[in-house]
Amino acid sequence: MPDHRGMTAKARARTVLVVVATLAVVAVGSVMVLKASAQTAPGSTQAQVPAYGHDMGGMQMGSAAEASANVANAGPVTELDKTFLVKVRQAGLWEMPAGDLAQSHASSDAVKRAGLHLLDGHSHLDQLVREDAKMLGVTLPDQASAEQQGWVRQLTAAQGLEFDKLFVNLLRASHGKIFATIAEVRAGTQNDVIRRHATQANQTVLDHMNVLEDTGLVDPQTIADVAAAVNPPK
Repeated sequence: MPDHRGMTAKARARTVLVVVATLAVVAVGSVMVLKASAQTAPGSTQAQVPAYGHDMGGMQMGSAAEASANVANAGPVTELDKTFLVKVRQAGLWEMPAGDLAQSHASSDAVKRAGLHLLDGHSHLDQLVREDAKMLGVTLPDQASAEQQGWVRQLTAAQGLEFDKLFVNLLRASHGKIFATIAEVRAGTQNDVIRRHATQANQTVLDHMNVLEDTGLVDPQTIADVAAAVNPPK
């Protein structure tokens, strides 16, 4: 007859081995999962380790150096380029207050809409010009020109239809003149940063001229004055 006690002992041994092996597999799997979680968790130490084995300080220094090299390789910055950035900055410093005044002083919805376009366009353009000027080492003014400040005072004192006409024609004249400057800069600059900035400024100013003209309040004399200013008779 078979020895049942011997068979039971062997069965027990096999069971113990299976259990041990199973626990070992589970333990290894748990370790692998924990490592994977540590590498991908947003707040973990592993997640902050750079993919290529460089330390973070070295990567930050490298990025700054690369940015400086990119600016240095962007091309020369002329006096016209610098003047262009100054004019863009000054334009925003008076046209944003003018756009704000349109919301409370204008009688026409079209004029109020034009004012909103000015507020939106120059808020974005002002941020860009400050960033680009910092990269290129160009000093920007903190206030509009004396003439531009005078325009804001005129608009502040006007109301209703008087405001509408004054607003539209002052701003259409200003945009027309800087539009010509943008074209000159964009066509002749050798600097990649200025070229990009001129492209953005061109789109913004063109949009503003369109909404100002859509009011139907642009005086033909305003256009004639702009034409004479940008193309003076020889």
